[in-house]
Amino acid sequence: MCRTHAQADVASGVNIQGRELLPTNVIPKHYHITLEPDFQKLTFDGTVVIDLDVEEDSKSISLHTLEIDIHNAKITSGGQTVSSSPKVSYNETTQVSTFDFDNAVSKGAKAQLEIQFTGQLNDKMAGFYRSTYINPDGTQGLLAVSQMEPTDARRAFPCFDEPSLKAEFTVTLIADKKLTCLSNMDVASESEVKDGKKAVTFNKSPLMSTYLVAFVVGELNYIETNDFRVPVRVYAPPGQNIEHGRFSLDLAAKTLAFYEKVFGIEFPLPKMDQIAIPDFAQGAMENWGLVTYRVVDLLLDEKVSGAATKERVAEVVQHELAHQWFGNLVTMDWWDGLWLNEGFATWASWYSCNIFYPEWKVWETYVTDNLQRALALDSLRSSHPIEVPVKRADEINQIFDAISYSKGSCVLRMISTYLGEDVFLEGVRRYLKKHAYGNTQTGDLWAALGDASGKSVEEVMDVWTKHVGYPVVTVTEKDEKTIHVKQNRFLRTGDVKPEEDKVIFPVFLGLRSKDGIDESLTLDKREDSFEVPSTEFFKLNANHTGLYRTSYTPERLEKLGEAAREGLLSVEDRAGMIADAGALASSGYQKTSGVLTLLKRFDSEKEFIVWSEIISRVAAVQAAWIFEDKAIRDGLEAFQRELVSPRAHEMGWEFSESDGHIEQQFKAMLFGNAGLCGDEKIIAAAKEMFKKFIAGDKSAIHPNIRGSVFSIALKYGGKEEYDAVLNFYRTSTNSDERNTALRCLGRARSPELIKRTLDLLFSGEIKDQDVYMPTAGLRSHPEGIEALFNWMTENWDELVKRFPPQLSMLGTLVTIFTSSFTKREQLAKVEKFFEGKNTNGFEMSLAQSLDAIRSKVAWVERDGEDVAKWVKDNKYSA
Repeated sequence: MCRTHAQADVASGVNIQGRELLPTNVIPKHYHITLEPDFQKLTFDGTVVIDLDVEEDSKSISLHTLEIDIHNAKITSGGQTVSSSPKVSYNETTQVSTFDFDNAVSKGAKAQLEIQFTGQLNDKMAGFYRSTYINPDGTQGLLAVSQMEPTDARRAFPCFDEPSLKAEFTVTLIADKKLTCLSNMDVASESEVKDGKKAVTFNKSPLMSTYLVAFVVGELNYIETNDFRVPVRVYAPPGQNIEHGRFSLDLAAKTLAFYEKVFGIEFPLPKMDQIAIPDFAQGAMENWGLVTYRVVDLLLDEKVSGAATKERVAEVVQHELAHQWFGNLVTMDWWDGLWLNEGFATWASWYSCNIFYPEWKVWETYVTDNLQRALALDSLRSSHPIEVPVKRADEINQIFDAISYSKGSCVLRMISTYLGEDVFLEGVRRYLKKHAYGNTQTGDLWAALGDASGKSVEEVMDVWTKHVGYPVVTVTEKDEKTIHVKQNRFLRTGDVKPEEDKVIFPVFLGLRSKDGIDESLTLDKREDSFEVPSTEFFKLNANHTGLYRTSYTPERLEKLGEAAREGLLSVEDRAGMIADAGALASSGYQKTSGVLTLLKRFDSEKEFIVWSEIISRVAAVQAAWIFEDKAIRDGLEAFQRELVSPRAHEMGWEFSESDGHIEQQFKAMLFGNAGLCGDEKIIAAAKEMFKKFIAGDKSAIHPNIRGSVFSIALKYGGKEEYDAVLNFYRTSTNSDERNTALRCLGRARSPELIKRTLDLLFSGEIKDQDVYMPTAGLRSHPEGIEALFNWMTENWDELVKRFPPQLSMLGTLVTIFTSSFTKREQLAKVEKFFEGKNTNGFEMSLAQSLDAIRSKVAWVERDGEDVAKWVKDNKYSA
């Protein structure tokens, strides 16, 4: 396979875009990897034999290694030994080992590099690492598992660890006979080796990138289905009920068949395994033919998990399986194209979920979930373009964020609406067929979509992927049939500088009027006027498929509120309109009092998704005002109670078989929100359920409201309730139940209980993958927010040791520990703490956190009096 143009520009390992790339003098074609994990020493021994094409006369070979001890190496070419002991040097910064030898291998020759090495079976959830679980008899079990994306294959074996350097892989795993060995491919042979162990060799893989290679060794159970063309299995370690994998197993078989049809290409591997891993940093990883998951994202016990958990499992499974084509078969040529992988898999999971479970109405959820996540992060000055230049390994981990996933998928949804879904998918099929087993750049997808549609897609979409941010579109009315629209860069802090507002986005206006939706109107200049059937009723961004905010005049907003009550707006329109109004208030385009009044008028709303957005917009005001005067905070809570309680009481908190998927989530959301904002009746009901549950009646709390009941019991209780929830965490064997308990603990507000929650983080009782969970509840009250930051400053050195900055977890934790602050002096405190510290690996998370604090500081300073007056005038405070 040819190297790309970008790689052809490499000089001394760095190309003109400043990427740290390997020299191009040799190209890997095939790896034979042999690994033998040692569960006593927590290491693994390995041999790798790499077949190479020599592109230029060479006296050295450079490849990636990290935390690997090289014992010896040998280079051969044409059956002759070129060097039996090349000189090995290591560059710690670039993680590159170089093998120098005296006799050159000639351009056009074939060469072979054989390396014997030892690696660490680490506990950092990266490379080839160890994962622990509890056996049914209470003893501890160990698995050796892998996580290579983005740049950790180099921890497992010496390799050319760049996505465009695809090769074929043959894997051999050596282990005790009783253990199961898994890799990307099916087993080719099994033989007995020394000490009564077995060597399991897998069939050769197709061409693929190093980050998709996977190995698992351990005691495992599995279930299998033959409902798809090739065998599909779900694996889990002992101690997990393997039958809980049934939902994911059946869904995987159906989804693979569905994607084969939609993408027009057969799944190219001989089997599909999915495995639940007890220690896993991400949600899941799409390794070709062997997808790895967090236990809670693969195994589902419908008796103890609610509707929201089921939807999450379905979304994760369908996301990972979409990658088998989009990402694995066709791969971005470098990490700045990560969004091609993640944005598409995210879009595909929603698309397929909507077809499999139409009653879930996921495209409605999309507007309050994926779209808002993208718009929230991208409204910060420290956001980044979808196609972001990344140079070093420690930068790559930082872009696995809401821009690559959520904004990426929103851009694809926007273009699929603009072209029409059928035309869009035809373009995707052409793209996959043309580039199968190869690497691509964003332009290749635009070219295929342009080819299928006859439209100049690249011209339109380049602006969206190559530039940071998005616009706010301000609408005014000129006369009864004309509107004037103007676009400007939107920043949450409300302080856009002229030099930040130079990009003109092609904005698909999606005009809704009484005549239906007109998708043909595009604003492709700073401002313009458009004819509408009538200004009596119109709305832009129908169904919120466009990636922008819309700012209306207060009068038009009021009319849209009436239109919502009259049923003229879709669920997506109503939820999106509320989201826009809330975001525009937080950035100073509108007064916060106007938004609170708008929300008040939605009290007759009947749809779950709209209520979800109403609640989250009230919560955003409460979060920004969390350190303000108690009377105002109590007033906002009273407003929330007045909004939510009547509907919560009307819907009730009894769940039956006849409740639909959405209705279950609706009841649960209202119950939890009303209880946590002080509804006495619901608090009493929750305390009663909690008492029975803790006394042993596990049916006393329905899974849909378990978290809410725990949270209410902790918020309005004390040590007794805290001990009961903590004990439930310690005694439950179900991951979903345990996670619920962990997430709620921080609701307890007394200094002693806050300290106990924080002491849990490094107690050894919580897996490192779950260390962020107990912090969730702490962020719901001022005492918890202050305590979190103080704990971080006191434990910083240990945090960095446990979560190395080059992995993704530290950035997530920095955000959690700092971003809930709202005052200038708190902002200064965070800045002072990180002053002079090396922030490589999490500088993006820190910058975004500081921006989020700045936006709240500006919002409260601007609208503090406005909100205080509104709370008083509406009699929510004395």
